[in-house]
Amino acid sequence: MPIRWSALKVTKAADMIEEYFNQAAKPLEQMRAVAQEARRIPNLPLYIDQYFARVLSEVSRAIGGSQWEPVGRYRATLDVLRKALPEDSLKAERESAKRGTTQALF
Repeated sequence: MPIRWSALKVTKAADMIEEYFNQAAKPLEQMRAVAQEARRIPNLPLYIDQYFARVLSEVSRAIGGSQWEPVGRYRATLDVLRKALPEDSLKAERESAKRGTTQALF
């Protein structure tokens, strides 16, 4: 039984999300670099250091790059989403899109 929603549209939406994520990842990487450097401030009290550590943790959760979050939650979610799509439906929609659309006469 064919699906009623468009797997191709879902794929395009995931691609757009990934594109925006890639644009957002660069400033987050800069945040990580600043937080790492800030933790090296001499005589930094631990109660202040914990906030920089939290920034590092949240950035790693979002974009990955730590031993606990090597991929990052956004990329991992998009990977799972793409694997959940019915491959045969996606292939059929791509083939149909290559042929183009015709208008019905009724």
